[in-house]
Amino acid sequence: MSMSFTKLIIIIGLSVVSSFLFAQQDFEGLGETSLTLNHKINSKYKINFSVRSRYFMYQDSNFNFENRQLDVVHFSTLNLDYNHSLGLGIQYRFREVIDGGTNELRLTQQFNYTKTNGAMRFGHRLRFEQRILEDVTILRSRYRFALDIPLKGEKLNGGELYLICAMEALLSHSKVNQPELDHRTTSHLGWLLSEALKLQLGLEYRFEAINNSTEQKLFILSGLILRV
Repeated sequence: MSMSFTKLIIIIGLSVVSSFLFAQQDFEGLGETSLTLNHKINSKYKINFSVRSRYFMYQDSNFNFENRQLDVVHFSTLNLDYNHSLGLGIQYRFREVIDGGTNELRLTQQFNYTKTNGAMRFGHRLRFEQRILEDVTILRSRYRFALDIPLKGEKLNGGELYLICAMEALLSHSKVNQPELDHRTTSHLGWLLSEALKLQLGLEYRFEAINNSTEQKLFILSGLILRV
């Protein structure tokens, strides 16, 4: 099953890349690999920690590998009831020692609403972020609609696959830059390896600065999620 799972992601990835890669002057291809640890404190409160590495794979019309940044993230979530939750997050992005860019401290406030219809679960997420860089603070608002569904039956069991799809709109503004509108479309194929471990592989296509000079980026995503 693992070999078929990997082949499927590779085929999807190559198909999307080939559709866009050679037709886009403003296109970049990146990868992002993550490790996430989830811990449930009680029935209402949970926390998670994650480390994410991002790297270039295609830029300036050439294939190459170049590390870009490392993110360390903590998030706390409080369940208000079965469908509603609030969250607070803090993230630090290391770039200066990796590619000479600016390090970033990010604060996040989140409201999430989910609803289940049979085997399918829908989610609405609203986030407000303060991106604190050396010379500027960027305020960003984000809205995401997502759905996830097991690919076999109505309940996800060990060894089975699931699908997550999402669309997100982002609006950023600061005192020194004009407002910027972004859009992201994401699809993950997940594998529940055990009750405590998930593997997720996916693709994310981004349109950045749509209202200014649009840049397009394709991310190939991979991650392990461990419940501790």
